[in-house]
Amino acid sequence: MVTSAPASVRPVFVLGCPRSGTTLLQLLPHAHPRIALPPDNRFVLLGTPLRAYAERHGKVRWGDKRPAYALHVSGILRLFPDAQLVCRVRDGRRCVASLLWMPGGTAAWHELRFEDLVADAELRLRELCGYLDAEYAPEMTEPHRMAGAAVTARKTGHRRTHGTLGASRAGSRQLRLTPDQTWLCEAVLGRRLERHGYELSGALRPDPPNRSTTARCPPSDAPLTPSDGPPTAWHRVREPGPVAAGW
Repeated sequence: MVTSAPASVRPVFVLGCPRSGTTLLQLLPHAHPRIALPPDNRFVLLGTPLRAYAERHGKVRWGDKRPAYALHVSGILRLFPDAQLVCRVRDGRRCVASLLWMPGGTAAWHELRFEDLVADAELRLRELCGYLDAEYAPEMTEPHRMAGAAVTARKTGHRRTHGTLGASRAGSRQLRLTPDQTWLCEAVLGRRLERHGYELSGALRPDPPNRSTTARCPPSDAPLTPSDGPPTAWHRVREPGPVAAGW
């Protein structure tokens, strides 16, 4: 028989599409005096080391951040029935642009749009704390103070986590997409973008000579495989650490 843990110590899992801002969202709860979310690690869904990390930081609630958890929500809830999931939602076109420019639900579910967070951090963080049954802590609006310890130096693509929150962060990447890239993103992600409140640009379909690469794109719900691109592109969207979750 599964016994529910008190709400104040329920584990927290942050998930979402790669490059959607999950690392920033890891820092925000980690800045709370009662919640600890570690940097990237190989302890996939292993509660004991994650609890130890929280205890080392003098905190009572533990959790983890991993974009790939979005593919295993049912497994997380089987292992941790009292878990709370925080899903990062971001304009898919900006996620694609961020990947291209990289160097080299239910009662257990809370969605948080990147653009809403950076536009009014305190409001959105108060909503997040309400969902997590945690008292709002003002230091959560200053995640850059935790970045030095919680974001590993090798993650050069996350340098902006060391800066302050601000609305200017929301749209900086989208401008780096070409019109053809924008059309492709909207052709694949259009319905999902609109469902989450993102306006489509109306980018024109590219001329045939520019569509040679788009013909090989998988359907929007098809998983990416190593054969869909060079190894560097494949590994960019996979989380480090080959350890199986084991459910």
